[in-house]
Amino acid sequence: MNDRFGLPMGTNSPQAADHYSEGLDMILSQQYGAEEEFQEAVEADEGFALAHAAKAYVQMIRVAVPEARESASRASALTSGASRRIRQHVETIELFTQGKNQESYTLLRQHIGDFPGDALMLRVAQRLMVQGCTGAGVANYPPIFYDLMKSVEPRYRDDWSFMGLYSWATHEVGMLEEGMRLAQRSLEIRPDNAVAAHSVAHVHFETGDISQGADFLGDWLEGFDRRVAYRVHLSWHQALFQLAMGRYTNALSLYENDIHPAVAAKSYQALADSASLCWRMYIYGNTAPVVPWGDLLELAAPAAQRPGPSFRDAHAALAFTAAGDEASMDKLIDGLKDLSDKGSAVATECMLPLVQGIAAFGRGEYSEAAQLIGPVFPQLTRVGGSHAQREVFEDTLLEAYLRAEQFDKAETMLRERLSRRETPRDNFWIARVQADTGKPENAKASLGLAAQAWQSADEDSPEFSAFNRLSERVA
Repeated sequence: MNDRFGLPMGTNSPQAADHYSEGLDMILSQQYGAEEEFQEAVEADEGFALAHAAKAYVQMIRVAVPEARESASRASALTSGASRRIRQHVETIELFTQGKNQESYTLLRQHIGDFPGDALMLRVAQRLMVQGCTGAGVANYPPIFYDLMKSVEPRYRDDWSFMGLYSWATHEVGMLEEGMRLAQRSLEIRPDNAVAAHSVAHVHFETGDISQGADFLGDWLEGFDRRVAYRVHLSWHQALFQLAMGRYTNALSLYENDIHPAVAAKSYQALADSASLCWRMYIYGNTAPVVPWGDLLELAAPAAQRPGPSFRDAHAALAFTAAGDEASMDKLIDGLKDLSDKGSAVATECMLPLVQGIAAFGRGEYSEAAQLIGPVFPQLTRVGGSHAQREVFEDTLLEAYLRAEQFDKAETMLRERLSRRETPRDNFWIARVQADTGKPENAKASLGLAAQAWQSADEDSPEFSAFNRLSERVA
């Protein structure tokens, strides 16, 4: 029996095959119930290696590592006499569950070259690459992932699941119009494809179409199962749109109801989304949001105990600093220093200065923060995540430049950003530069542009109060 991509599944049970196929499409569309479908598949055929492996992948994504390793081990034990494709597929996922990311990635690249129609492997490739240099070990992964997806495009053509993921690869290398086209075409075929909806949100964010992005995502989320862990991340995107429009109350409501670890899955993704959203509110308004920090600090705690994935550790640093947990921050820095002393280039060149810079920002030592984070900025892809996720560190550097009165550096960053897209916050920030460098008329014009987009902003927010003070100053 073959899957819908034409590859043999390795089972003779029609019932098992049906459950596996349904579970695979749930993974590819980020819908709820994939793990349950794979469990049904193995109950129908206990010897179904691919179903055990797929179950392991889902368990890894929800950070159930011991369970994932057990499922992967079971899959591996069933591959004796299986085809090379099935053996390699299972081995790739088993290495992933064991934390042997670079070994998994090496095998995966070979496997995709041999079997480009193995759709789940493309999802594993993305997962490994977005973990940054602690994942696949690829420093500048966006163009590499794009090239990988482009190389297998002839195998998939108009497949809804492929177009959703290809859209993500495309917009991450700056091909925004093509990314939107692919995502919209995927949604036309399968409207519930959360991967494609995610890409639509990304393109609106990258083009500065804030209101359109918020409208699209708000409508789309209405029909999205609240049990899906991916809803946390899409709600985070919606919160970013709300913050971009200055609507702090809406952003906090999304945090409390859809993102905060107490109401969402306590997972790797929940840490990144929660920490970066709270940190944004902290730096934009110059005051930490009033939120319960306990659950978030609990998610961040492993980073203090032992540094690991760069993406996790960078976001743990944001949580520790915004919450005022200096002890945990010191432990994280000590752990990164130890890794640096042992020869870790990622720790030495990227993670240690980034985390130390975040700590300096929290202490109000903005010149030091800028000095530490500045050299990291060109290599932020080593941290991992999407451009929208890494932008929180870019914003931190920009705000450090502004507060340290390094206006030439702030203006250089802002001019580059405004050349790509226009946002009210960037217009407000460049007005700050213009006002403090003797250009009040330019500042007034920039504030006018920001005001047009901030007509529905929360007037009592700290950021909007700062906006009003600057407006009065240059009037």
